[in-house]
Amino acid sequence: MNAVVLGVTLFVVVQLMVGLWASRKPKSETDFLLAGRQLKPSLAVFTIFATWFGAETCIGAASSIYDNGLSGGTADPFGFALCLFLMGFVFAMPLWKRKFVTFADLFRQRYSPNIEKLVVLILVPASMLWAAAQIRAFGQVLSSLSGLQVEITITIAAAVVIIYTMLGGLLAVAVTDVIQASFLILGLLLLGIFVFTSGDPNASLSTVDAARFSFVSEDSTLLQKFEAWAIPILGSVLTQELITRVLACRSAEEARRSTLMGASLYLTIGLIPVYLGLVGLNLMPGLVESEQLLPQLAKEYLPTFLYILFAGALVSAILSTVDSVLLAASSLISHNIVVPFKKRQQTVSERQKVLFARIGIVVLGTIAYYLALHAEGVYELVVTASAFGSAGVFIVGSFGLFTQFGGAKAAASALISAATIWILGEFVFAWATPFFISLLTALGVYVAVGLVEHSFADDKNKLTSA
Repeated sequence: MNAVVLGVTLFVVVQLMVGLWASRKPKSETDFLLAGRQLKPSLAVFTIFATWFGAETCIGAASSIYDNGLSGGTADPFGFALCLFLMGFVFAMPLWKRKFVTFADLFRQRYSPNIEKLVVLILVPASMLWAAAQIRAFGQVLSSLSGLQVEITITIAAAVVIIYTMLGGLLAVAVTDVIQASFLILGLLLLGIFVFTSGDPNASLSTVDAARFSFVSEDSTLLQKFEAWAIPILGSVLTQELITRVLACRSAEEARRSTLMGASLYLTIGLIPVYLGLVGLNLMPGLVESEQLLPQLAKEYLPTFLYILFAGALVSAILSTVDSVLLAASSLISHNIVVPFKKRQQTVSERQKVLFARIGIVVLGTIAYYLALHAEGVYELVVTASAFGSAGVFIVGSFGLFTQFGGAKAAASALISAATIWILGEFVFAWATPFFISLLTALGVYVAVGLVEHSFADDKNKLTSA
């Protein structure tokens, strides 16, 4: 186990060195948050893949499929892969052409500064839940592989990722994502191959119970099926983490193409945890902690050197997501809240803007660390993050990006009502489909208030003409 700890430590040190190297590059806010809008396709594809391919895809999805069959993988990898394809085919080019720094800029330009701030308050908590899921998963992985206490490994994970993200910004994140994605792909491929060729009859999909190949539970309703797919697709497509990569590309076409290539890579590699989750129940029945399925399979089937490589692969999946989430959340706070507030009092230099973003990473990373220590499960955290307030953001953001219908009142009403309905449905009334109901609420409220706004505008124009 000492070799495993040493290998993972060396891997983490490399990430930290990349952050130190990249720390000299950012000269402006755009450099820090968007890598100067000069992200090459090779970097863009890997950073999109690595950002999305996090702990929930490796640890969480394999665990959920182990427990529930393919119905446990609705969100990941299948739902989130479709989310990336949706971004590439529909949203990537229109978003890039607007030249935003953050996604919240759309809401300021299209609606008002107040709507911009409201969206930030909705998006940031979801990002914190997602970051907490990744940090928690890091603790689970190292605890399983090395025997160290979970609290210690979570602390190490949080400290490292905060430091290199704070230093280098998106450039450091993108470069480390290439390293992390390479380790991740190699590690998962090796584990899948060694399990599949082990000679164990239980490693064959033909031995898996046919009921485990169903994507939906037999007792789920049509609306519950829609809910299961809508959360990862519609709830995650307009997130700052993903949009940042789109905005950082060199052209609209490169943004579209890179997203689609990242989606294809994501789905392909994501099938490995699906396979391991399906056969895992036969290979390792009765696991008390199903989140430790992949680490336990690695212990059983990989030789020591490859076992160390796989440990680095899992750490890669986690670090590549949590750094992106922290940077995205910090960019929303610094660019859309702090900088506009400071501008009212004094001129804000580019150096100060970068400083605000770095401070935000430290503060938000500390919050995510606290949440990780008190979390109960990786997969549940990620699904909650995808659903939290995102129905309203999707509806209002789509109307704002593609139409001129509806104004600030329609946007505010839809965002607030959708978030309120989801919270009540999820935590108070325990509805079966809170996201679907909040999505319908957002759509209905936005259209209704938008029509009222349009009517008032027509009346005002008539009075003015008279």
